[in-house]
Formats: sequence, C-alpha cells, structure tokens
Amino acid sequence: MALINKAIFPVAGLGTRFLPATKAQPKEMLPVVDKPLIQYAVEEAYAAGIRQMIFVNGRNKRAIPDHFDTAFELETELENANKRELLSLVRSIKPDDMECIYIRQPKAMGLGHAVLCAQCVVVNEPFAVLLADDLMVGKPPVLKQMVDQFAEWQASILAVQEVPAEHTKRYGIVAGSAISDRLMDLTHMVEKPAPEEAPSRLGVAGRYILTPGVFREIATQPRGVGGEIQLTDGIAALMRREKVFAYRYEGKRYDCGSKEGFLQANVELALQHPELGASFREYLQALDF
Repeated sequence: MALINKAIFPVAGLGTRFLPATKAQPKEMLPVVDKPLIQYAVEEAYAAGIRQMIFVNGRNKRAIPDHFDTAFELETELENANKRELLSLVRSIKPDDMECIYIRQPKAMGLGHAVLCAQCVVVNEPFAVLLADDLMVGKPPVLKQMVDQFAEWQASILAVQEVPAEHTKRYGIVAGSAISDRLMDLTHMVEKPAPEEAPSRLGVAGRYILTPGVFREIATQPRGVGGEIQLTDGIAALMRREKVFAYRYEGKRYDCGSKEGFLQANVELALQHPELGASFREYLQALDF
C-alpha cells in the first residue's frame, strides 16, 4: 500500500496583495501570532506523517530556507544564556527526521507548473501539495484526515469546502456523486468559473493528495485561466484516467492570501493561544467599537 512521504509547498509567488510588507520578505514568512505561515503548513504535513518537505521557490525567497536551517549563532547565544525553553523552541522548527529540499521555479507560470517542477524529486510516488496561504486548523489536522482517506482509497483526494455562489470565480469548483457525507467521487472540475457556470458551490481548498499520474497530465496541458499552467486542469485531465475524490474536511480554513483572512487568523489564533489568549480576550472586550 502506497504511503504519503513527500509534500510540495509552492512558495514562489510574489505576494503582491500584501505589498509593501512583501517587498523584501516572502508572504509565506508573514507571522500569524508567533509563527510564519509556512511553518503552520509544514507542521501540518509533519503531523500527517510526512518527512520530506519540497519547497518550490523563486528569487528573493532565501528567508524560507534560512528559517528551516540551523541557526548556529542564535542557538549558541541561547545556550550560553541558559535559555533552554527558547533553545528547544528554535530547534523544534526542523525536527531531526525532517528533510527539506529546495527547487527553483524559474518563471511564474502557475500552480500546475510549480508542482511539475518537483517531479524530479517525487518521481513515481503519491504526494501532498499544501498552499501556505491557506492556514488550516483541524483536529486531527486536515492533511492527516486526508492521508487517512488515501490509505483507504489509494487515489487522489482534494480538500473542498462550500463557498458562496459569488465566490466561485476564486476557486477550482468540483461536482460528482456522493460516497458519504464527506467524500465525493468527482466527475467534473473547472477553474474559477462564473457563478452561473459553476457546476456546484464546492471549492477546492489548499490541500491536495495526488498520484504521480498527474505530472503527465500537467505537462501536456495548454495554458489555462490567466495564461498559466493550472493544477486544476491537470487534475481534471487525470479524472479521465483515474478516480479522484473530493473530501469535505473537518476544521476551519483561513484565507491568508487576503488581508481580511490574515487578520482573522491572527485574532482567532491569538485568542486560542495558551499564553496570550486570556489577556488578548480582555483587551478586545475592553475596546470601544
């Protein structure tokens, strides 16, 4: 039985919606409370049993490998100052059994192209794709839920959620036949349709488990919406050869690719923080809106 051992993180985007904050730092390094977005995604993959993290990055993204690298000077300083708790925290960012691989995407040609760039590492294994813009919170973690589903079905699985009709043009939208209240056998998928053309209101969230057959489909697709090589088009083509399922995950997604979603994530996760939550709640209650 195939297992999921590799995860791809497409992190080459310019983050223009967050300018000027992203002029000199990757959007994936923007902090939500006390951790950057990319760390939340990596921790989710690690919790799902994945140990090989593949980052498809671009120019000016050195902060991401630096974040997951060993910081000898910082660790030495913390050790000399006997700050054991902080030292343990810094070392926990990259556990010893986790491997990080960095691949350059030479041109911004779309999500499908970013995934295709990692084929040389993934080769013929099933793999996960996590978009750090989508901060997902679930118990168990959303990707762990999907890995468990993959263990049963051994087929590609996409995380989906119901979206407002007016938002269908922001998502890949899917349709199919229900297998259970959470799982659907897909028959149709379209990238960012207008509301009147959408086959349903189920939008693909930023978590995927894909079989390696998708690489061939991506590689043979013409450019799609926005003149880019779309992952959605590759998956839609894969559906003609293999089963592809949609999974309604248990949990909450914060769209941290938007300023509103990013602020919501900061507020809600701060309220849940074991050290900050109580005092932050008091602060919010005291505000005069």
